[in-house]
Amino acid sequence: MDPRLLEILVCPVCKGPLEHRRDKSELVCKPCRLAYPVKDDIPVMLEGEARSLGPDGQ
Repeated sequence: MDPRLLEILVCPVCKGPLEHRRDKSELVCKPCRLAYPVKDDIPVMLEGEARSLGPDGQ
């Protein structure tokens, strides 16, 4: 994924920063505890497509 894109992307719910987890192909918002999928190098920034993270952030 393009690093410049990561600099401008924010969580659509809280507008906070996202962490790119390459191993799981997802962008994670820690405050919202949501993980947005990245499919074919395209982030799917829809709240309905995000998965909820557990208490441990996984």
